[in-house]
Amino acid sequence: MSGLPIVEIEYCRQCRWLLRAGWTAQELLTTFEDELGGVTLIPGTGGVFELRLGGEVFWSRKAEGRFPELKEVKQRLRDRIAPERDLGHSDAKPDPQP
Repeated sequence: MSGLPIVEIEYCRQCRWLLRAGWTAQELLTTFEDELGGVTLIPGTGGVFELRLGGEVFWSRKAEGRFPELKEVKQRLRDRIAPERDLGHSDAKPDPQP
């Protein structure tokens, strides 16, 4: 066991959200290859799409009312496991309105 944190992604199998969960897992493992010990996909039901770290939910489709943008997921995860880390273009802020 590496001792590195593991992200859990629980997705609704009835809704066929496995591909979305797998893509999210791939993106997180690519971005945080040195900071994560893995990503576990957990089939669920009832429209669930949750991301957890250490049992704590850091994204819930039900609570947020939508699916996350990967940029948001990466920022929230970074804030928990590597707050000093720069995410490059994922950290870019929109230009302020004139």
